[in-house]
This record gives sequence, structure tokens and C-alpha cells, in this order.
Amino acid sequence: MSSEPKPLFEALEPFLDQDFTREGSSIAFVQAYLGSFDAQLSALRGYDAVRAFLRLYESSEQTFNSYRTHVERLLLWALIVRKKPIFTLKRPDAEAYLTFCRNPPLEWIGPVTRGRFISNGDSERAAAFPLVPNPKWKPFSQKIQKNSGRDEPNPTYAASKGTMNQVFSVCSSFFEFLAEDALVSVNPFRLVRNKQDFSGVASEAQARALTPLQWDYVVETAEAMAFADPVRHERTLFILATLFSMYLRISDLVGRANWEPCMGDFRQDAEGNWWYHVIGKGNKPGKIAVRDDYVQRYLKRYRSFLGLLPLPTDNERTSLLKTLDGRPGLSGRQVRALLQSVFDNALKKMKAEGREAYEMNSLHSASAHWLRHTSATFDAPFRKAKDLQLDLRHSNLSTTQDTYYHSHDQERMHSIRRLGMKDRG
Repeated sequence: MSSEPKPLFEALEPFLDQDFTREGSSIAFVQAYLGSFDAQLSALRGYDAVRAFLRLYESSEQTFNSYRTHVERLLLWALIVRKKPIFTLKRPDAEAYLTFCRNPPLEWIGPVTRGRFISNGDSERAAAFPLVPNPKWKPFSQKIQKNSGRDEPNPTYAASKGTMNQVFSVCSSFFEFLAEDALVSVNPFRLVRNKQDFSGVASEAQARALTPLQWDYVVETAEAMAFADPVRHERTLFILATLFSMYLRISDLVGRANWEPCMGDFRQDAEGNWWYHVIGKGNKPGKIAVRDDYVQRYLKRYRSFLGLLPLPTDNERTSLLKTLDGRPGLSGRQVRALLQSVFDNALKKMKAEGREAYEMNSLHSASAHWLRHTSATFDAPFRKAKDLQLDLRHSNLSTTQDTYYHSHDQERMHSIRRLGMKDRG
């Protein structure tokens, strides 16, 4: 079994040039390195999962580089230090990893390097391994002390609060991604106790929800993309609006092995109310209340674009989502990639309009699953907890109450700023 951490993922451009239908890395050295771990650690499978996650951020090199750093470290730590498949990590593992990142061992720390891989200088092995790891690369990097005369990092390393926030956020997003694809049953970072001790995150549910300002930018960006390129992005707008309006998981939109969502899954009852019928987690059937604003603004709009009648008909078998060439169905990865393009463009718009960094920060970490949490957080003050529980399909009411019945910081501040110290009668 390998014990020394080595880089796994290249820069964005060569990363995108690889054959993604192939299991494992296109770099021979990385493939051999992953194969050196015990089979029970599922190193290749873990690599493929991380690679699929990173593809969501291919439209932004800066985001890709940041996320690559954090999920690559996590995979290496799981294999080398924890000696567990990344899919089996639990809450204690997540807490141990956060502690590890706050102060990693010296052998995991190196100088800041530009390249992860270099050409193999060993002529006898270059044919088999044309690229090899840069010997200066380590999972963690630290600037060299000036005039030290050494090509080594300073002996002390302590991650800042901002860095730990990013570690926590990216790792949690990765496990949400795994959960959406049913590769794990739970996100261990979501269960971390005393989150603030590790990352400064006081409320994980709130951390995974967009602010009202961010949501306005996201939905307006999706609408602008649909207007500019309807062939590609009317579908994108429909996906965004559908996930948000009904607190859906990705699988509720793309389907499961025994269920392919179709327009006929929108059904109207005798009183004129619309419901969306799904096969949820554990193959449990359910129905979700559909708000009127969604039907009028987005469902009708998308159906009109497809050349369909304004509203679904009984037993209509039209696929809910299709590829651009008309084939029924999209994969979860394709849906996430479309949504990531919306998040990225919304960020660009916020920056172009001079928005402050604090107004944009959490949007950098947003994923498809955030839409479910965002909508539920927005709606909680206006809905009975039991009604929200049923539409979220939580098994326990306490889960809904503990997760969503809190206020946004903006609302909390608004409620106190206008209150004076005197004359409260």
C-alpha cells in the first residue's frame, strides 16, 4: 500500500482532454499509484467519483483549482491516513479530517509549486510513465521563509479560519454530490458536531442556502440565458425553477432505474390543484404540492417552447427532460453542469455590478442541492412545519423544524435595527 501522497489531478486543460469513459486516470503514473492501494479501499472508484465532481466546475478554472485541492486532499487522506474507502467515511472521520487539515504533518507540507506533474527524466521508464509527480509537490503548501537557505516550508503550519471554512464547504458539497447519486447514504460533514470549532460555520443548513439576493441573481441569470439562447437554456431555466419550486432532489427530476419522469407526473386533482408525483428515495412514492406561480411562469413557458399544450394531460408520456438532439432523459451530471453554468454566470454578473465580496462568497460553493435547501428556507416562515415536511418528504417532523425554521441573517438584522432603546410602549 502507498503511504506517500502524490498528486492525482492535472490542470484544467489536460483534465478536460482525457477520456472520461475510461475508469481511472489517463496519466499512467496516477493509474499505477491508485492501483497500489489495497483493493478494499476502492481507490479507483473513489478517484472516478472525485473526477465526476470536479467536472461540474470545468467552466471556471479558479473554482476548479480550488475544489481540486480540497477533494484531492480528502481522497488521499482517506486512503493513506484513515485507510478507508471515501464512500464509507462517517461523522468521526469528517471531524478527524478537519482536525488534520487545521494542522497537517510536516511530510504533507511542501513549498508552493506551479506544476503537479513533470516530464520523466528517467529515459528507461519514460516510455511507461512519460509524466511523473513534481517531487516538490505536497497536498498542503506554504511559502518558504526568506533567506532560510532551505527549499522547505516553515516548520509550523496552521490553517486560517477562512481556509477551514473552504475545506468544510467543499467537502460537504462533495458528499452532497455523492448523496444525490446514491453513492453514500449520508453527508458526514453535515453531521459534524460543534461545526464552529472546526470551520466557523454556525449553521450548516443556512450555509447550504443561497441568500435572497443571490437567488434573485441566479434566477434572473437563468432567464437571461434562456432569452439569449432558448435552444440550449429554456431547458436550463425549467430545471432550475422545477428543483427550486418543489424542493426536489436531482433524482426526482432525472429519475431512477424503475422510474422515468414524464409530463404526466404532473396531475391535477378535482379541486384544480396541481401535484407532482415522484418515486423518491427507497422507491417510496410521493406527491408534492405545486405552486401556482411555477405553473404559470415556468411550466407553461417550457411546454410552449416544446410545442406542447399549455398544461400536461392525463397519462401524458412526454419525457420531462430531453437532450438537445431529442433523446429522452438527462443524467444527474448533465443537470448539475447546466446549473453550475447558471451559478457561474450569476457570480460574474454580481462582480460586474460591483457587489461586495460578502454578498457573493457562499455562491462560490453553491450546488444543485442548494436549491432544495434555499427554497425550503425561504418558505418555512410562511408554511406550517407539517406541510413543509410532507413536501420535503422528511421522515421526521423534527428534521424539518431543526433544519429550516430559523431566519436569515439579513432578516434577523432587519428585525433589530429598527427597534429603539426607548419609547417601546
